[in-house]
Amino acid sequence: MRSLYLVLIAASLALTSPILGQQQTIPLWPNGNPEPSKVVGPETDPTTDANRMVSGKPTVRVANISHPSMVVFLASPAKNTGAAALVFPGGGFQHLSYDMEGTEVCAWLNSIGVNCVVVKYRVPERGRFPENAEDLEDVQQAMRITRSHAAEWHFDAHRIGVIGFSAGAELAIALSTHYDFQGKTVPPSSIDARPDFQMVIYPGGTRDADGKIKDSVLPPHNLPPTFLVQAEDDKVAHPESALVYYLALVAANLPAEIHIYAEGGHGFGLRPTDLPISRWPAFAETWLHTIHILGPVVGAGHP
Repeated sequence: MRSLYLVLIAASLALTSPILGQQQTIPLWPNGNPEPSKVVGPETDPTTDANRMVSGKPTVRVANISHPSMVVFLASPAKNTGAAALVFPGGGFQHLSYDMEGTEVCAWLNSIGVNCVVVKYRVPERGRFPENAEDLEDVQQAMRITRSHAAEWHFDAHRIGVIGFSAGAELAIALSTHYDFQGKTVPPSSIDARPDFQMVIYPGGTRDADGKIKDSVLPPHNLPPTFLVQAEDDKVAHPESALVYYLALVAANLPAEIHIYAEGGHGFGLRPTDLPISRWPAFAETWLHTIHILGPVVGAGHP
């Protein structure tokens, strides 16, 4: 049954995702998770007929992830800029929107010369950091593994960022804020887990009951440059979540750029629509140039 599931996933990705670069899968914890797994049974796809089609295309979701891993998609040698990004798909910490907010993001990144890693962190999980640090531990480990392979994979260990969507956006913020968190069951590591930039796409979970920013996401002085995207009509991760976080960055004099669109809802990923919000990847690419993750724009003037 599990092998049939994997075949169906692979076939679906082949049909729905653009061509990706060279790839390999690496387990995050080859000697076993730091904590006993709460998930039983094989990985599954919880997609139903009611939610299978998104923006006119089928989508793939993955649930019951008890063996977290990372899938590496290297940019072609001709395009490789030396930059890289870890991608954290969303899914409410119940499943991962694996193609829309994972492999399709890597296809875009590879097209602009950015190496990409899709992180399959543990889901479903109950509780968020600091009450439950398991998903944070997973993305810390993914960053450390990625950074340790930078020379082998031909990219710059100091130009590795994160891109998170919805729940994955919360996880991106958690990693950028608590990259140095040390779990009781995780062996210490000398490899830095701090991202060099973060893209936070329709985040939630930034506000407390009073509508103020949560203490757990208050930005440290060395938070990396941040790019935020949000739809005003998002009924899941309300726009106030992105705004509260952005204002906290401004108050701390940290570099941040935010794009809020009137329409788009929640979970739009990178799939093209007739709405202006579908153009956000072009703005993100320009931003990567402005923060010097990518080189200067060809043809741009220099002071």
